Amino acid sequence: MGMDVRYFMPPNSVAPYAFFFFGDLLNDYNTLELISTLSTMETFQKIYRPEIYNSNAVAGEVYKPSLKNLDCSLTQVVYDREERARLAVEQGKWCEEHFIQRHQLTLEKWVANFAEPAL
Repeated sequence: MGMDVRYFMPPNSVAPYAFFFFGDLLNDYNTLELISTLSTMETFQKIYRPEIYNSNAVAGEVYKPSLKNLDCSLTQVVYDREERARLAVEQGKWCEEHFIQRHQLTLEKWVANFAEPAL
């Protein structure tokens, strides 16, 4: 896909976050964009990867994930792919209705400031 990846591990976290991006991560994106992305990643990764993010201890300096680690507790939740797909659609529709449609003009103005000119 031509994307680069950089890993970021916030202090006291249990696992790193992976940023997949085009260009220069630190110069092409402002602080607010990076913080927003991290916040979203933290939430979604805890929901969709509980087997990794349900650790009972902060990750060490070298991250070596394993379900056999003593600090990993298995979740009591069993995820169903069909349920995940259905929930993703429902969540997308909710966001569209309660966020995108309500704030469409503001979002369009904001995006216009960052859009690249057409070639």
